[in-house]
Order: sequence, then structure tokens, then C-alpha cells
Amino acid sequence: MLNNKTILGWREWLALPDLNIDRIIAKVDTGAKTCALHAFYIEEFEMDNQAWVRFGLHPNRDSRLQHVDCEAPIKDRRDVTDSGGHSENRYVIDTTFVLAGKKIRAEVTLTNRDNMRYRLLLGRNALRRRFLVDPSVSYQLDKGPQSTLTS
Repeated sequence: MLNNKTILGWREWLALPDLNIDRIIAKVDTGAKTCALHAFYIEEFEMDNQAWVRFGLHPNRDSRLQHVDCEAPIKDRRDVTDSGGHSENRYVIDTTFVLAGKKIRAEVTLTNRDNMRYRLLLGRNALRRRFLVDPSVSYQLDKGPQSTLTS
């Protein structure tokens, strides 16, 4: 660690406990302001007078057979421009990441990433003040999410 910051590789395993995802590979993307999560379907609904979103996720990038249905309150809708210059209006949710033994709460946009190799981009909003990125390595942490959690 440098200055109490954990060094990450350009891709890492993590967990999304709020969404019942025990293991997912994230591409660490310092060029992305906000995290982006794959959703192959998205449905808006209301619960307790609040807008929610239900979406499907394929956590394993090599299989569309395994899927997880997730639900979360909608925090916002935003226009997001991807690296190719295409703009899309996306749902934004807050969720918890477990990475390097730390629980991190961050905003995530939902988008269909079927044509992308990684189901999750870990953006600067989740990285700042906590991590440094070494782009020459992958899986700098353990091969799976940490079980010991700290804030």
C-alpha cells in the first residue's frame, strides 16, 4: 500500500452484495467517471411510493445461461457518453462493492454490455481516495472477493 491506498490491477474480482453477486470481474477504468454495470433487461416499477428498477445481469462474461435478477431504488437518470462518443440515457443506482476487504458505496449506471468483454466498469467514483491502479498487472488482489469486510 502507498499512502494507505491499495494497488489494483487493470481488472479485479469483486462482489456486489446488495445485488446478490458473489463474484464478478470488473475492468478498472480510470477514464470512466462513474461505474457501469451490465443489464440485459431493465424494467422500472414502483415500490413503497418510490421508483425502482429491476434488471437482469449475466455475471459470468463467458455464459449467458447464468443470470441474476436484481432490484434497486432509482437514484437518477443521466445522459452518459461512452468512449465511442455515443450518448445514452441511463438509470443510476447506488450499490455496495466489496473490494480489497473494503465496503464501498458508489453510483452505478445500468447499460447493456452484451458486446463488451467485462460486465462491470469500475470508475473513478469508486476508486478515488482508496486505490491506485497498476495497468501492467491483472488480479493484483486475490482471485475472488475478500471475506473480511472493513469500512
